Parts: sequence; structure tokens; C-alpha cells
Amino acid sequence: MAKKQLVLIAIVIAATAVLGGWILTFDKTSPKQAAEGAKPTLIAGKEAGMAAEPRKGPHGGKYFSAGDFALEVTIFETGVPPQFRVYLYEDDKPLAPSATNVGITLSRLGAPPQVFRLAAEGDYLRGDQIVEEPHSFDVAVTAKRNGQSHQWAYSQVEARVAMTDAALKGADVEIKTAGPATIKNVLQLPGEIQFNQDGLVHVVPRVSGIVTASPVASGQRIKKNDLLAVLDSQALADMRSDFSATQKRLALARTTHGREKKLWQEKISAEQDYLLAKQALSEAEIAFAAASQKLRVFGVSPKGSSDQLARFEIRAPIDGVVVEKDIALGEAIKDDANIFTIADLTTVWAEITVYPKDLNTIKIGQQVTIKATAFQAEAVGEVSYIGSLVGEQTRTAKARVTLPNPDGVWRPGLFVRVELTSDEAQVPVAVAVDAIQTVRDWSVVFGRYGEFLEARPLELGRSDGKMVEVVEGLAAGVQYAAGNSFAIKAELGKSGATHDH
Repeated sequence: MAKKQLVLIAIVIAATAVLGGWILTFDKTSPKQAAEGAKPTLIAGKEAGMAAEPRKGPHGGKYFSAGDFALEVTIFETGVPPQFRVYLYEDDKPLAPSATNVGITLSRLGAPPQVFRLAAEGDYLRGDQIVEEPHSFDVAVTAKRNGQSHQWAYSQVEARVAMTDAALKGADVEIKTAGPATIKNVLQLPGEIQFNQDGLVHVVPRVSGIVTASPVASGQRIKKNDLLAVLDSQALADMRSDFSATQKRLALARTTHGREKKLWQEKISAEQDYLLAKQALSEAEIAFAAASQKLRVFGVSPKGSSDQLARFEIRAPIDGVVVEKDIALGEAIKDDANIFTIADLTTVWAEITVYPKDLNTIKIGQQVTIKATAFQAEAVGEVSYIGSLVGEQTRTAKARVTLPNPDGVWRPGLFVRVELTSDEAQVPVAVAVDAIQTVRDWSVVFGRYGEFLEARPLELGRSDGKMVEVVEGLAAGVQYAAGNSFAIKAELGKSGATHDH
């Protein structure tokens, strides 16, 4: 029994040794796996094994060794663009940089490998290219020393997060593809909504009198012919009395003319009597026409009861809004007093302030976009007027756009921003403006590479508010996160990815 137990123990020990050797031989982490979170693999010559994170060297870089030979890889960026600097050691003592040939190959997500050649400079080897941000990549280092080849690999991750398609959809992130676009150079000018002066009416009573009623209020919307005010006017009473008197005189003159004409035709009375009656009729007709015309000028009916001869009703001449009311009950007003101002707000003017340098850019008939500064509202119109003069005090000219305003959104006095296209340009690469985020001091988009999204610092060019030109940093055809791309930035903050060299 004891012999069998010893045999079993021996078998277990042997199996454990074999398994350990298999793990050491085959568990090698590639640079890409390291970029995805695995620990780096160090390779020296043909011998391989898994090592912990490289220790830091004297210059703060990653320190690799093979026997008595070692090197330290750093990214130096103090006062200069980021560059690889490699320090050599033998028996942990500095070694002349010219004693060894070193090469570095850098691999990024979505980009071909970048090969760095290193040359001696001072007590180190310096790479021949800039190490572009972000410093998120797989690095392969090769060195030849005394006829032996050495290889090391490591990875570092920065500004990178992993998100599935489902997670992106849940965060309302849209994936778009960078590519050519037409960028419109947009000029922005300040403006203000004003009354359409062609639809502004100043109401005057045209007769003097005492205000006995005024049923409308300032700001009230009214219809044409709505009652605005009632006056008790002695002048109107006199005109109506004159009209009534001329009307009666005309009726009497017609009767007299008819009788005298008949008597003259029957040769009972003299022709002179008939001619006098005819003249009186003509004078009565002239007086009646004058009295009627005087009442029509004031828009009132000549008819009325004896106790309402002085009543004068003032009615709205148009549909609109009462924007000013300068009248009160019991007030005595003159015939030329401005008592109401009514505005038709179905159309308004967008008055644009144009600086002298922009006068050659804006044209009559040019399409512009009007945007409210206080809330979300937008409309499109055409420039209908450009002032001929530059203001002496403001040193600006005025231009105008007539805007439909059926819903009353554009209120006079509202400040607006006016956008117009000054020119257009085709660009080879552009991205959506809402995709741009700020990471550290970079303007970035988050490129989509499989399940990973990684920040790509960009040099930006022209923009029209919807699309922005990419001068450098992203190639056409690359997918990127748009829409709610801030969700990616927030996820990046949670991941705690650091700027690690």
C-alpha cells in the first residue's frame, strides 16, 4: 500500500513539472495582447519566457536585460517633440551607444508598423522620428551585441477604451466614417429682430374728443375692425349736424325745384323763378356732398341718433398686436395724437450689423441662416436690403432679411446670430463637429478599431459648424465615434488610462 502511494506521488510531481514547463514555454503574450491588458513578454535570443512588468531604469524608462547586457527604453519629451532614447548597459554600467545596433518597431491600432532607426547622440541612441500621441502602442525592440541578437517586446495603453456595439448603442454613440466633404466657410454676424416697418401702423383719432372707452390692452392680439376706443367728440357732433342740415336743405331745394319747373312749363310762373330754384338745388347738392365727404374722411357714418352724434369709434385698421397704447379713460386727445401702434407680426425684419471688412461678402438675394441666441430657433431667409452708408458712430452698415413669423417665435428686440456662406471648399478628410472632444490638451476623435476606441489627436482646419476639416491625425475611411461621443470620454475617465512612458 505504501509503495502504491509513493508511485502516485511521483506521478503527480512529474505531471506538475511537465505542466509548469509547458506554461513557461507557450504562454507568450503578443504586443497586441499586451495592448489589451496582458503583461509584456520579454524575449532574449531564442530563449523565451514570461516576465513581469519591466523595472524602471536609471532614466525612468523600461529596463530590459539579457545576461550581462541590458538596455533602457525611454520616451523623452522635455522641451522637444517626443522621441525614443535608448541607454545601453553592461554589467549594469553605462555602455557606449555606438557599441550596439538597436532598432524599434512601433505598432498602433489601425496603422501600419512604424520603424525607428536609432543613432548615437551623447550617451544614448535617439530615434529618427517623432513618437506621436497618444503613446498607446506595441513596441518591439531588437539589439545586436557581440554577434548575438536580442529581442524584447512591451505594450502600453493610453486614451483607449473597449466598448461593444451594444454598449455604444446604449450610450447613443453613432459610428461614422471619416472622408471627403464640402466645407462651407461660414461668416457670423450679429443681428436683432425688429418690426417689419411695412406692417407697422400708427393709429391717430383724426378728431379731437374725450375718451369714453378703450377695451383693448397693450400686447393684445386683435383683428381688423376690432373696437380700439370710443371718443365723445364735439367736432364730430358739429359735422353730423351740418350733414343733417344740408340733407334737409337738399330735400327742400329738390321739392322747390320740381314745383317751379312745373309752373314754368305750364306758363304760370316766370322762367326767372325756375332758374333761381335750379340754382338753389345745385348749391344744396354741393353743400350736401361736402358734408358727406367730410364724414367719410373720418370713416364715420353720418347717421346716428340725436344723443349719439358725438360718438366716434376708433377701429383696428389691420390684424396684429397692440404694441403701444397711449390713451386713458377721460383723457382729452387731439386729432393728431398717436394713441395706438399696431404691428403685423406675421413677418419681421432681421436687422444685421455688417462690419466694413464684410461688406463685399454679403449680397442682396444671398441666403442666410438666422439663429436665436437665447433659445433653439432657426430660420432661413434672403438678404433684401443692404444699407448704402456706414454709421458715423458705429462704423457699421445695416442689412436686412424679411422673415416669415406665423407662430410668433421671432419677437422684436430678440438678439440673433446671422450665418452666411462666404465660400466653399472640398476637403479630403472631414469629421462631424459633434465628434470632437478634448483629452488633455488635444482635440481628438475616438477612432473605432474592432472593440476598441482610441483617441486620435487632430490638427483641425476649416469648419462650417457641422463638419470640420482634418488636416492631420486621421485618414479617410477610418471609423470614429460621433453623436454622443462624450460618453466615450466619460468611459475613458473611468478606465484610468494614464500617460505612461
